[in-house]
Amino acid sequence: MNKLYRLLIIDDETSICTSLSFALEDKYHIYTAHNEADALSIIKNTHIDIVILDLRLGGVSGIDVLKKIRELSLDTVVIIMTAYGSIESSVKAMKSGAFYYITKPINIEELNLLLMKVEEYINLNTKIRYLSNNINGNSKYNIIGNSKKIKQVFDLIDRVKDVDINLLITGESGTGKELVARAVHFHGNRKNGPFNVINCSAIPNNLLESELFGYKKGAFTGALDEKKGIIELSNKGTLFLDEIGDMDMNLQTKLLRVIQEKEIRPIGATRNIKLDVRFVSATNKDLKVEIKENRFREDLFYRLNVITIKLPPLRERKEDISKLVEYFIKDINVKFDRDVKGISSGALKALENYKFKGNVRELRNIIERAIALSEDEYIKEEDLSEEIFIKENIFVDNTKFIPIYVGDSMKEAERKIIKYTLHKFDGNRKKTAEILGIGERTLRYKIKEYKL
Repeated sequence: MNKLYRLLIIDDETSICTSLSFALEDKYHIYTAHNEADALSIIKNTHIDIVILDLRLGGVSGIDVLKKIRELSLDTVVIIMTAYGSIESSVKAMKSGAFYYITKPINIEELNLLLMKVEEYINLNTKIRYLSNNINGNSKYNIIGNSKKIKQVFDLIDRVKDVDINLLITGESGTGKELVARAVHFHGNRKNGPFNVINCSAIPNNLLESELFGYKKGAFTGALDEKKGIIELSNKGTLFLDEIGDMDMNLQTKLLRVIQEKEIRPIGATRNIKLDVRFVSATNKDLKVEIKENRFREDLFYRLNVITIKLPPLRERKEDISKLVEYFIKDINVKFDRDVKGISSGALKALENYKFKGNVRELRNIIERAIALSEDEYIKEEDLSEEIFIKENIFVDNTKFIPIYVGDSMKEAERKIIKYTLHKFDGNRKKTAEILGIGERTLRYKIKEYKL
């Protein structure tokens, strides 16, 4: 759904305002003003995206009005209309901050083309402001939050980024482990070197070795050319080994040798290559348990785990949720070309009470879905998925609330009523059947039908 921009037409001729309003009303929210005072009042009280301003507004110079508009709103794009079309007046208007000018009588096709350029300009500026806020806003190292636990992470990054030792980043899926790895590299003493990422769980073991170490031409069937491995490509920089806990034991042995000797031998090669690589690893597994189960080498663990940075799950830093939501709304607005302004207090409270299993990544997905479905300027409770309101995820007393929305079928409403009542009575079927006024046999049938 594309945003309808607010467009103000300022002209002392009523006929001009009327005709332009009629021509543009399907594409814009139209406002009109016939004098300076009304125009400035509208701009003070309403965010106007685009102004079409007559160069002569009765006895007032349009240039003077333009300057006052710029003082009130730097973001508003102003197009000057002139019946004279003189180069001098047009240049003066552009120097005073006009985006462009158009001559009377207005050619609507020409105006529409100009307005398309204005929209592109506004969209570009929006993205630039967003990126600027992202870099300079409520974040550090591009990680959003100011809770005590996330500040402890920032403190560790500050202390280790310039120290050439290997790091292990631990935390559940979706907590932002790669963000920390990037922060350590791009803010540390290796920032001018390469930063490479390889996901040890996403590549089959028979291919992972060649991806890590590279190979010589003819080393195996299909090796038609020489290929450098990602370890060699990371020389003088950082290699981020994501999901290191899923690496095959045989490869763990070879990686340990690389870390110890600081050199690699590509597959099929006869000589070793000296390297200077910082290894940053990440896992969502407990590697000490993996060691006990003989799935991870203890000596490799101690080589990788010189310093550990543990990322807290989102449920342990709930005070960061509002800032994350604000950040995601801005980001997704740009992605979807939407203008969602925020989130209702009820919806935010529901998110703050939700036990995020997918952490920050899950929160982003929730906000993206809500913005895609919402038809309002604010995300409301009904824009959130029903799972957020299930009893086991709620810490506040909401046991009387069942999220049934306009458009739900009768079967869906019945399924929800049975499901939430069962939750209320901890799965007690007798009590549930009694409360719902149905027989236990009927309840058993419904549970089976709805796969509860």
